Amino acid sequence: MIIHWLSSIDSTNSEALRQLPRLPSGSVLAAYDQTAGRGQRGNSWFTEPGKNLTFSIVLKNLPLKASEGIRLNYLSSVALVEFLDAKGVKADIKWPNDIYVSGKKISGMLIENSLGPEGGIAASVIGIGLNMNQKEFSRLALATSLALCTGREYALEASLEEFLAIFEGLLPQLSAGELTARYTSRLYRLGVSARYHDLLTDEEFEGVIEGVEADGRLRIRDLQGRARLYRFKEVAYLL
Repeated sequence: MIIHWLSSIDSTNSEALRQLPRLPSGSVLAAYDQTAGRGQRGNSWFTEPGKNLTFSIVLKNLPLKASEGIRLNYLSSVALVEFLDAKGVKADIKWPNDIYVSGKKISGMLIENSLGPEGGIAASVIGIGLNMNQKEFSRLALATSLALCTGREYALEASLEEFLAIFEGLLPQLSAGELTARYTSRLYRLGVSARYHDLLTDEEFEGVIEGVEADGRLRIRDLQGRARLYRFKEVAYLL
């Protein structure tokens, strides 16, 4: 993978999409300062300049149908928790792709796919924000960073190379069931009874996360024994 470091950009995903026709597969755009970072469903990603990793990975001609795009989510999430494992930090995946440490968010991502003429994924831009050295989060009360977890500071360039080595090592498993199993095993609240808010029915309930369906939907079994299936933004976690 070839890393292109940018001093400042609005959003690495936006820049990757603007340059997509010219960027070969495996290109990585990373920014020391991201001024208008984008998250899932129009959310913003705020980061202190020069403190964290904000980057986008470009992949092309993937062996995936549009309906299998969720596997890119599994790949990126597993790579993040395994990178943190290597730093001595135990992290969980809060479905679908937020990374949490001790109940606080340390990383999030935005994946944007382009479809080919036959319905496959022609290109994917995987945008990731990973809190590394930032120690104050005025806009996000439930946020943390690697430095806050370990008491150390980290070189951004070397850390990105370490993460990409893990990511690239997982790429051959993109179409394998093992990747789904590794993702499921790291789900936040897996097998633990907790409260949730069904955003479709405006109902609160207690249940246990059991895993994910083939299409990526989250499966929660409530106390009445019913399996509830949810897509993104259809269920909220309650404290």
